[in-house]
Amino acid sequence: MLKISKVKRNSIAKELGLEAGDQIIAFNGLPCEDELDYLYYIETDGFSMVVKDHRTGSETAVEVEKEEGEDLGLTFEKNEKIRTCHNRCVFCFVDQMPSGMRESLYVKDDDYTMSFTCGNFVTLTNLSDEGLERIIRLKLSPLYISVHTTNPELRVKLLRNRYAGKISEQIRQLAAGGIEMHCQAVLVPNENDGDELARTARELFQYYPAVRDLACVPTGITKYRDGLTYIPDVDKAYSEKLLDLVHSLNAEFGVDFLLPADEYFVKAERAFPSPDFYGDFSQIENGIGLTTKFLSEAEAALCPCELKSAKKTLIVCGVSAAKTLKVLVERCNQTIKGLQAELLPIENDFFGHTVTCTGLLTGRDITAAIEKYREEKGRFDEVILAKDTLKEFEDVFLCGMTLGEMRARLQFKNIRVNRDGGAGLVRLLGSEK
Repeated sequence: MLKISKVKRNSIAKELGLEAGDQIIAFNGLPCEDELDYLYYIETDGFSMVVKDHRTGSETAVEVEKEEGEDLGLTFEKNEKIRTCHNRCVFCFVDQMPSGMRESLYVKDDDYTMSFTCGNFVTLTNLSDEGLERIIRLKLSPLYISVHTTNPELRVKLLRNRYAGKISEQIRQLAAGGIEMHCQAVLVPNENDGDELARTARELFQYYPAVRDLACVPTGITKYRDGLTYIPDVDKAYSEKLLDLVHSLNAEFGVDFLLPADEYFVKAERAFPSPDFYGDFSQIENGIGLTTKFLSEAEAALCPCELKSAKKTLIVCGVSAAKTLKVLVERCNQTIKGLQAELLPIENDFFGHTVTCTGLLTGRDITAAIEKYREEKGRFDEVILAKDTLKEFEDVFLCGMTLGEMRARLQFKNIRVNRDGGAGLVRLLGSEK
């Protein structure tokens, strides 16, 4: 149900006699679960709803007639409850987290409403038949689904959930209901890769374009795996074999359906695909096409200029990103007169050196690396961080350290955050302190 917190003056809701504290408990005879129900029905030109009076507790049916898309003028109390994960996946990253970090990092969400609104990946193992029907009825599209494998027995094994084997039927029903899906497979070597990945890809491609793509993502392995299933890290040979399989399957399908994570190209030491390969970059938050987009934006933004005064800039990045950023930084130094930019690749001591992406660097490791650089190589004028090292909408690192605390510990204020991809980095490098 939805509890009204505010009613706008001169609104339809005001005319209907709705007040703050009243609760909407049903739309068109169906239970109201959250604000998505409201957002769906206000797009129509009329509906009925059942409202519970906050003073008397009585329930009244209200008929609403309006223009399509016209708002009722209601604001609701926020419901922080989310659907949580019922799986015990052998590759779960949350299970590999040390204690003492931000509380939100330990929440295992598996909520289809957050998949629709935020692009979070969900397994659908906690989805009831009513939930599946609701997704289709409210047209909650696109969804981001962690398929991992369509082999029922193998999916049960990997997710360690006896209900995990019905994913293919769920995909079929969603596709028939007009729901677009972006899928992923977190690949565990010798489990759901190779022939099993080919099987999964072929079965999902039957529903193309409803199933728009399938991301292939390596398992994130930290040093905190005591008591957990052994999973080997991937190397150059493995990555080459995986990319060859992806190329072969995409050629078979005639479209770029399988999308490998950037990490495979780095480890295989192969060139990244062109932007066209990634389409609308729908899986970029999954580490798919991030490097290609970043580099192409940077090249488009880079043009000759001269700084008023010379400056030395440190660009913080993970180990894997350094291999691809090196050429770009050299180009910037040649094109922007007075710039001396250097990459500062940082080993992830916090999670372990198997974790190489920039977004999983902690404030502690970044601070230690900057201090070490200053001791060994001397002064610099500014430091540039990637926005992914910080919490969205808040300048807090994974370890809980704030950006302000980092500046204070280093006694250095000029730490800037690149919030706009490749073009943003070029603009920061070409601007004054």
